[in-house]
Amino acid sequence: MPNESKVCGTDGVRLDSFVTDSFDSTYSRSFYKRLIDDGKVSVNGKVITKAGTKLSAGDVVEAEIPAPKEDDSFIAQDIPLNIVYEDSDLLVINKPQGMVVHPAAGHSEGTLVNALLAHCKDELSDINGVLRPGIVHRIDKDTSGLMLACKNNFTHLRLADMLSRHEIVREYRALVYGVIKEDKGTVDAPIGRSATDRRKMAVVKDGKPAVTHFEVIERLGEISDIRLILETGRTHQIRVHMAYTGHPVVGDPVYASRRKNYGLEGQALHSKAITFVHPRTGKTMHFETELPEYYTAVLRQFKG
Repeated sequence: MPNESKVCGTDGVRLDSFVTDSFDSTYSRSFYKRLIDDGKVSVNGKVITKAGTKLSAGDVVEAEIPAPKEDDSFIAQDIPLNIVYEDSDLLVINKPQGMVVHPAAGHSEGTLVNALLAHCKDELSDINGVLRPGIVHRIDKDTSGLMLACKNNFTHLRLADMLSRHEIVREYRALVYGVIKEDKGTVDAPIGRSATDRRKMAVVKDGKPAVTHFEVIERLGEISDIRLILETGRTHQIRVHMAYTGHPVVGDPVYASRRKNYGLEGQALHSKAITFVHPRTGKTMHFETELPEYYTAVLRQFKG
């Protein structure tokens, strides 16, 4: 795998923290620390082997991330997919709750990518390498709903550009704890890696810009049913933003682990609709799904 490089934007950031936050999130901080120890990371062309080295704004950090071993290559698996739309360029998939999007440590099989490899054969973009063929954006393992997959690099690059320009409208539904007083609002708060728990994301001063719009659909006493529109697409964005407001997503095992989960095995968060301009035809595409059973089962507990 070719070396990857990133430019540091802030003075005083530890090298191991920077590479963990800036490079492939598939890998852990301990993985990147081993890379540093092994002399696989350089700053401004000079190999650095001390993980605690402080960086300066403008420093160019390069990491030699090894390609997956041949015996760790990902296999095509005949896993049923709920395909909402498909053409020669892309697919719109309704991902079930509990399915991991791409292989990573502990999840080399049974992922969406394994299923795509079987369904699409060699017709998947390779912009994101062998770890994530066809994946231009992702949703969390326990988040359900619509997401895009790309069959070629032309489509991948165009969709990635649309995502960066906020031109793809992604609408979610979520059940959150408590009663939200405002009928609608916006959470504009930067997100980065948590300083106290590297497995979590958090609202942090020097994080990446993140904006989430929300609207209350129904207040149900202990919980609220809300609609959300992502303006940006940070890791765990909705989950972090709603926890930040004091209304974490119901059943969230990371950001609301001590709260009642109403029988859920993951967070009640569903990617309900997606709207975008087709990269090749220029036609506006809109897709929408029904709420999944796990979500409506919680609603029934409050509506009878």
